[in-house]
Amino acid sequence: MTETPATLILSDGTVFTGEAFGAIGETFGNAVFDTGMGAYQEMLTDPAHHGHIVVATAPQTGNTGWNDEDAGNPRGLVWAAGYVVRDPSPRPSNWRSQRSLDEVLTAQGVVGIKGIDTRALTSHLRRGGIMRAAISSLPTTPAELLAKLNASTGPVDAVADVTTPAPYTVDAQGPSHHTIVALDYGLTTGVTNEMAARGVTVKVVPASAQLADVTAFKPDGVLIAGGPGDPAAVDTTLTKQLLDAGVPIFGIGLGAQVLARALGLSTSALPAGHHGVNQPVRRLADGKIAITAHNHDYTIDAPPPGPVQVTHVAVNDATIEGIALVKGGVTAAFGVSFNPAAGPHDTETLFDEFVHMMQTEKTHA
Repeated sequence: MTETPATLILSDGTVFTGEAFGAIGETFGNAVFDTGMGAYQEMLTDPAHHGHIVVATAPQTGNTGWNDEDAGNPRGLVWAAGYVVRDPSPRPSNWRSQRSLDEVLTAQGVVGIKGIDTRALTSHLRRGGIMRAAISSLPTTPAELLAKLNASTGPVDAVADVTTPAPYTVDAQGPSHHTIVALDYGLTTGVTNEMAARGVTVKVVPASAQLADVTAFKPDGVLIAGGPGDPAAVDTTLTKQLLDAGVPIFGIGLGAQVLARALGLSTSALPAGHHGVNQPVRRLADGKIAITAHNHDYTIDAPPPGPVQVTHVAVNDATIEGIALVKGGVTAAFGVSFNPAAGPHDTETLFDEFVHMMQTEKTHA
């Protein structure tokens, strides 16, 4: 079978040529590299990848196909704007596979490219940082594609794009001991499943929710989870109101950075972002290092001396990965920029800490 030629071009004019993978067409986004060796389905469906053209650093992908159980969001949508791979499997082999990766990308209109030197591309992005990119499998020249790329823009409101259109409930597994509200800034199913497994009923509300929408559920705590984009673009009014009300808060990913900004901290863009399921993070309380899953382009800046404390730092670049608001020796809110529900299981105990925080609050009430 004759392959359809495809071109990838970066905003600095660097060109890679290969073959079409997934849908035929053109796509534009911020090029980032993901260092995971597997879990491509969870990665592609993570709402935090909205607006990203994802480069797989692992040379092979698609070996285990695709199933309807491992999606990172309830709708099973691929949020990545494009996918760049070296050597996709032509035939998946796994007892849970229902279709191939290529079939899913094609059905959802996701344009990709295969057969390029992804190691060279990753090295280029590591040196140059995140940059705009375009993929085209249509007849075009690099000059024409670069002109289109330069005229393209990213999502206007990334969180609004990925949030749930309507509230929904994830029931606790077994007896329900707590009820929380999850603010969906790009919530993954893994996070709600972890809470449900601990006897927590999760009321998921859109990112546009107001304080009255949250307090109507009389929650024991609030989870701020997800998602894509710059935390500086997210309104922190609701988070500040919840902090003032003394509601226990757990922030994950973008949610942790929104929490930080609500606490008066600033955030900064990472040169190349953190994307993958093999990122080492040190917990400062005991020095223990955990392997964690990341999908964020921003980090939290160091807090001044006071009630906000740094709890986790990335081993590779010493950036802040976790904070906590401590009042009278008791944690009132905390957040981590990595996702404890994805990839390795090293940090799943953070969900237990959230449950403990809510139980402590109930005891003191």
